[in-house]
Amino acid sequence: MKHLLLALLVLSPLATHAAKAPDPALLPVQDVAGLPRVMLIGDSISMGYTLPVREIFKGVANIHHPPANCGDTARGLQFLDRWLGDGKWDVIHFNFGLHDLKYLDEKGNYVPPAKGKQVAPLPVYEKNLRELVARLKKTGAKLIWCSTTPVPDGTTGRVKDAELDYNRVAASVMKENGIAIDDLHALAAAHQTEYQRPQNVHFSKEGSQKLAEQVAASIKAQLAK
Repeated sequence: MKHLLLALLVLSPLATHAAKAPDPALLPVQDVAGLPRVMLIGDSISMGYTLPVREIFKGVANIHHPPANCGDTARGLQFLDRWLGDGKWDVIHFNFGLHDLKYLDEKGNYVPPAKGKQVAPLPVYEKNLRELVARLKKTGAKLIWCSTTPVPDGTTGRVKDAELDYNRVAASVMKENGIAIDDLHALAAAHQTEYQRPQNVHFSKEGSQKLAEQVAASIKAQLAK
């Protein structure tokens, strides 16, 4: 009987719903009228700092994130218009990189470089990034590029320090387009053992909070202009 009840609980709609509950960072935001609108575009790293950024700007600005992990630049090109919608954006803080430099096999599994293909080699990354920037500039928002945070040694499907070349390419594109840069890489690299999980691109709760504080500062600087 005990085992039957356990099985029913696991299979119940409530349990299924809980297992599929979306990340709170991806839930829609109801704008407070009269406040600036800010969009944070990025992968799971951005999802980690979205809620603390939202808390910092409570009563000051509306902080949005697309309802998905934004992934690589190709995904960004595919969904950007949907993410931005028809509303006016005052500031857009964006990043792509960690999903571009990763290696996958034919089934989409993370693998060592020798056993898979890189999602977007540097020339493809640069091409996609230029197109994304051109489309973002059309919004009229103040743009902030966020540098890609470190890839530690031993990270599955990624090569240690691969982000350095991707950040170099991105910085060149942003400089050409007069776009501000939020150098989260520098912050994370300086405190990597404190903020970042070992052999993992993700951050601890404290680490995400520290990233959020710098993200918020970069946004405040643009809103003040």
